[in-house]
Amino acid sequence: MPIREEIPLDAPVPGMSMTHELGARPWQSPPQQTTVQEAIAHYIERMQDDSLSEQLVNILQSDIPITTLANTIQLAGVMEGRHSIDTGMLVLPVIMEMLMLIADAEGIEYSTGMERDIEDEVKDSRIMAGMAKARREILKDQKLDTTETDIETESRVSTEEMLAELPKGLMGRR
Repeated sequence: MPIREEIPLDAPVPGMSMTHELGARPWQSPPQQTTVQEAIAHYIERMQDDSLSEQLVNILQSDIPITTLANTIQLAGVMEGRHSIDTGMLVLPVIMEMLMLIADAEGIEYSTGMERDIEDEVKDSRIMAGMAKARREILKDQKLDTTETDIETESRVSTEEMLAELPKGLMGRR
């Protein structure tokens, strides 16, 4: 007789996270800081704290781009209910400048995350050009293989067949 595997029944049910009351989560409540100036003042004050500044220095030394770190900081503020996502996006450049200021003060070389890698862009453009050339050659070969009778047959498709192929229903694309 085969041994039956035990199925754990104490796992969360799919959709369980959607069962909390509306407003029970910090991001579902009105934000604590409603203006960009309030949010900027909060982040400047927070980044001047020695313990957070030391943590940021350690993170910056691990070669994480400034944009990634700044976005993480502002997203945490949104999740904590400090400000809205719109305010966070407007505060993002100030957070980046503060992080760059901290890195410069500590002598840390950093990547902003907005640098362009021209060598990769050139490689990508060469690949795209080669793919376009190959497509043209394939289409050219296909056109030579197609006879006039095939073209005439394809042009005789009735309107009923075309309408039958159109997606139907409320969400069907046209």
